[in-house]
Amino acid sequence: MPDLATRQTNSQLELAAQAARGDESARREVNTLVAPIIDYQTSRFCKRFCKENRSLYRCTLKSPWGSAPEDASLCEWGNASYGWMLDDLASSARLQKYQARDDSSLYNYLFRIANSLPFYERWKDWRFGRKVHVPTYIRELDPLAARVFLEMRASRSPADMAQTLATDTATVEALRHRIISLLTRKHRLHLLNPERTVSLTQRADGDSVNSEDDTQLDIASFDVAPEDTEQQQMLRRAWKQMTAVEQYVLEALVIENQDAESVLVALRKLGLGIKTGVAPEDTDRQQLYYLRRKTLARLAELMRAQEAA
Repeated sequence: MPDLATRQTNSQLELAAQAARGDESARREVNTLVAPIIDYQTSRFCKRFCKENRSLYRCTLKSPWGSAPEDASLCEWGNASYGWMLDDLASSARLQKYQARDDSSLYNYLFRIANSLPFYERWKDWRFGRKVHVPTYIRELDPLAARVFLEMRASRSPADMAQTLATDTATVEALRHRIISLLTRKHRLHLLNPERTVSLTQRADGDSVNSEDDTQLDIASFDVAPEDTEQQQMLRRAWKQMTAVEQYVLEALVIENQDAESVLVALRKLGLGIKTGVAPEDTDRQQLYYLRRKTLARLAELMRAQEAA
């Protein structure tokens, strides 16, 4: 008679096989099983690339965040990311590859895949391949600005752009100059760089990686994180010495590259002032940029003080 561990393993294999065949009850069970994994990963991935969406659209994550008004439109990326991850993790092809190696449960099998680098890269390919992010300040330039921006990223010539957009070359040239000028002022010219595709399944000689089981690529990386280096440890200590407002401004403007107007809106909603004697609603861009320069200088000074100690 099979022992308990063997019976549990066989039960997991049968569940995966039934779900892969399309059994409704088994698929519901698998969807429920993988839900906590997806909730956690959608929260991590979405927030990492949210940028100004957090103040323009209402978040659809299980634990929403952001400062968008109540009447704002719903953000598409939370629910869309959940759907993409469910399709990836609970697909029939994925479930058919489950073999319960080393008595691994179906949950652990899916957990390892969801926390692997290839899974993260596939999600980014989907997230940014389906819809290239066009900054709000570009869209507000002109009704055609967003399309010209995308054409510039594709390295199209002005003549080809004019033909595609059904307008004249002079209009396209004028918009190109305005976009380049605006991105230059905001230090965001890199946004015009074309996309590059890096293969995770090919060697430098172009040959595909041969493997009897390609799920072996979906293994979580346990390399030492950059945060564990001495420089990052010094940065964390310096960061703790800064005020909450200073941390928020640096995180929003420097780390997340949010637009200044979005940060000002958030500060007003939170009732946070950045200058003594100036109410949050009276704070302007110049004061915000001054605080950013001052805070960066203070952070650098705190780092130098640690190096000298």
